[in-house]
Amino acid sequence: MTAPRLKLRERLDRATAHLETPIAVVDLAAFDANATALAARSRGKPIRAASKSVRVRALLERVLAQPGWRGVMAYTLPEAIWLVREGVTDDVLVAYPTADRSALAELGKDDQLASAISLMVDHPAHLDLIDQVAPSSRRAEIRVCLELDASWRPIGQLHVGVRRSPVHSAGQAAALARRITSRPGFRLIGMMSYEAHIAGLGDAPTGRAARGRAIRVMQRIALPELLRRRQAAVAAVREHADLEFVNGGGTGSLAETAADPSVTEIAAGSGLYGPTLFDQYTNWRPTPAALFALSVVRRPGPRIATVLGGGWIASGPPEPSRQPTPYLPEGLSFRGDEWAGEVQTPLVGAAASGLRLGDRVWFRHAKAGELCEHVNEVQLIDGDTAAPTPTYRGEGHAFLG
Repeated sequence: MTAPRLKLRERLDRATAHLETPIAVVDLAAFDANATALAARSRGKPIRAASKSVRVRALLERVLAQPGWRGVMAYTLPEAIWLVREGVTDDVLVAYPTADRSALAELGKDDQLASAISLMVDHPAHLDLIDQVAPSSRRAEIRVCLELDASWRPIGQLHVGVRRSPVHSAGQAAALARRITSRPGFRLIGMMSYEAHIAGLGDAPTGRAARGRAIRVMQRIALPELLRRRQAAVAAVREHADLEFVNGGGTGSLAETAADPSVTEIAAGSGLYGPTLFDQYTNWRPTPAALFALSVVRRPGPRIATVLGGGWIASGPPEPSRQPTPYLPEGLSFRGDEWAGEVQTPLVGAAASGLRLGDRVWFRHAKAGELCEHVNEVQLIDGDTAAPTPTYRGEGHAFLG
């Protein structure tokens, strides 16, 4: 085991020796270092903290107190309302359109919430739904953000990227901006485009060199196309609305997106925790900050150690990259016929021989905030000490549950 990994294991074991597994931890030194590194990569543009990738209120407050970070990008409207009411922030952009009628009614009745929260729209039907719930004559003005599709469409029906907004061209963005600004009760204050095929796609997938080369070629071609189209769309929309912000990017494309003169702020969150999916990027790799520990409960053979639990699988395509990764001690891997299981996970490798019943194995999750859906609290590690703080789940909130 390398010296840094050995020291990390010893420190985590000491800090959490009094706790029973499963344990989720966030190493504050690594978390703060990642926050500083992300801010340095943003070229002076503020970073909006993506709460989906954090899901711990105390850690959102911690990063927002650091230079270079401003505002929250929430993933549901009820979450945004909760964050504002709890005083975490007075600037929340909801990254996905909402159809939550109860939350929309609450937003429309409260001037403080309406001034602090911006809703995502990409079609007039979103405006219609809001008006059905709370007619414009009887509610506060609603702040809205227009989402531009960032995907790459090089020819015909070929689509590279995620399928989000139907608004792809500058002309379509301008047409929707006209519709929004002509409707009473709405104010168009922002634009957003998330380049998932760049920010969310690692260009060095483990053991897949040919795929990595193809991804790097695609990204070199797709990024300039997006920059031209986004700049044209922002200019077209600004003819109809005085935009407060233009949001783009993510951890995986932060520096490249920050170089776009049309973008005024970046979104990032995963880089604070440093999950394993970001081991597949060549431009920047965060320090692993979030881990979870499980206990060895069986020794089925001399080179097999079985931990209790482990099936904390990440969302996305069902493939090995979505599995958690045994991290400490080094030299552990899954059995190819079992992988991470709901109740037990056999681990093999040289390090398995030295594990005894009750020893801990520390894992890293494939994605950032999804780790917090498995635990009610995370232990904040400061040196050799651990202090618990609740996750969203621990505070009684499963906003997509």
